[in-house]
Amino acid sequence: MSQTALNLVAISIFLMTFSVLLGPLIHLSPAVPAIATFTILGIATLDNFNFQGQSGTIVLDWIAGLSPQQRNRIIHHEAGHFLAAHLLNVPITDYALNAWEAWQQKQPGQGGVRFDDSQLASQLEQGTISTQILDRYCTIWMAGIVAETLVYLHAEGGADDKSKLAGVLAALGFSQSQSLQKQKFHFLQAKTLLQENWSSYEALVKAMQERASVIDCQRVIDDSGS
Repeated sequence: MSQTALNLVAISIFLMTFSVLLGPLIHLSPAVPAIATFTILGIATLDNFNFQGQSGTIVLDWIAGLSPQQRNRIIHHEAGHFLAAHLLNVPITDYALNAWEAWQQKQPGQGGVRFDDSQLASQLEQGTISTQILDRYCTIWMAGIVAETLVYLHAEGGADDKSKLAGVLAALGFSQSQSLQKQKFHFLQAKTLLQENWSSYEALVKAMQERASVIDCQRVIDDSGS
């Protein structure tokens, strides 16, 4: 069973426990949590066998996204990736700010900024990669965490970003200690990049909140930086 399905099962258990303990106190009909639990478990089962975790991800994403603060945190995180990629001349193909938008774009997972990484993939297949390309992508991967840290003082997201960076470095023969050092180095690189272009970052966040197109977002960056 996927992690998404397990998370849905955990939610269903919580709902049943909630109904048993607090249901009588708030006059909640036992049918309400029972129906909700049955629905969630049904989604988890169907999702596990037919949708590779995507529908369950959408449900969990929707639950997490109920908070405006959480939605804004995601936008600030992804804007960090977007700005770094644009400034480092890595082509951006699209972006999605939640699992539903990603599904509409026929992309797996919870969304994010997507790049044209064909050059990176081609070099990795050959077992070698130029220092310039590696440094660009490492900085881009760390930029989301940096953006969250600068705005909220700490980052909640970024586990996947660190995993991508670590995976690429491991494939290139970096030791774990070398990988951690490079992660710290590119955190600082991304921090400097964002701080030097902060007005562009803030303008980009507003554009992404309005779901502006990639081209419009790039235009906003260029205009605010001029």
